[in-house]
Amino acid sequence: MDLQDQLKNLFPDHVPSNEPEEKEETSHELYVQKEPMICKFEKRKGKPTTIIEGYEGDDEDFKILAKEIKTKLSVGGSFKDGAIIIQGDYRDKIMKILQEKGFKTKRVGG
Repeated sequence: MDLQDQLKNLFPDHVPSNEPEEKEETSHELYVQKEPMICKFEKRKGKPTTIIEGYEGDDEDFKILAKEIKTKLSVGGSFKDGAIIIQGDYRDKIMKILQEKGFKTKRVGG
């Protein structure tokens, strides 16, 4: 007995539809500012971290940007006090991602 037969036994009145479900794309427009975003390198508790500061838009937009950067780089990080903290030294890659989105960046620290 396959899954379809089991479902028919559980829900005899259900008529399956063959239409694919539509997913709504949530494209969000980020505020692109004139001042450059600061991308700096620090060591915290002996571990390298990359910190991105200087976003002038809404905090929710900055959180979306943080999630996108973490996903693209496959690294951990967080958003605290108006700054994105990424685990590891990824300044060059992050600056490239931000520049592709239209942001100006400034490299600080080393």
